Amino acid sequence: MEQKITSTTTKGIVISLVLIVFTLVTYFANIKANGPLQWVGYAFFIGGIIWSVNYFGKQSKYNCTFGNYFAHGFKVSAVVTVIMIIYLVLFIFLFPDFKENAISEARKSMLEKNNLTSDQIDQAIQMTRKFFMVFLIGGTLVAYLFFAAIAALIGAAVTKKEPNQLPQQDNQLPQ
Repeated sequence: MEQKITSTTTKGIVISLVLIVFTLVTYFANIKANGPLQWVGYAFFIGGIIWSVNYFGKQSKYNCTFGNYFAHGFKVSAVVTVIMIIYLVLFIFLFPDFKENAISEARKSMLEKNNLTSDQIDQAIQMTRKFFMVFLIGGTLVAYLFFAAIAALIGAAVTKKEPNQLPQQDNQLPQ
């Protein structure tokens, strides 16, 4: 009996659930999401994509090429990206204080750098408040797809490849 290959959607949902639980734990534990902790979330994401590619290789008996593995990893990461964008939009609506805390942190950061006037800081905060959702969605999309490409490349590179040779036709010379 041949083993059925787990779909990219299923793997994407599993990885997304891990990331969602991680973000909820950090939020309710009042741990700042930016800084070193955000890299832990990306590590879960990258690790999940690499695991997904390796598991795909195992399920397909390593009968795939680098391109097949990369495509599989990128498809999984596309599912994760879409789910995480939807989750973050819902999260902002359910917990509006997150937006206010993020804007407050941005103001503190600008004040600490001490290279902007108070008018410039107010304008930047006003722009951030106005386009917060656009920045959130755009930033999430760019970051996840950037790390997705890296993770899919790593996953495709480290997964064993033993593609079967296609049967030769009579008019072809062996190579």
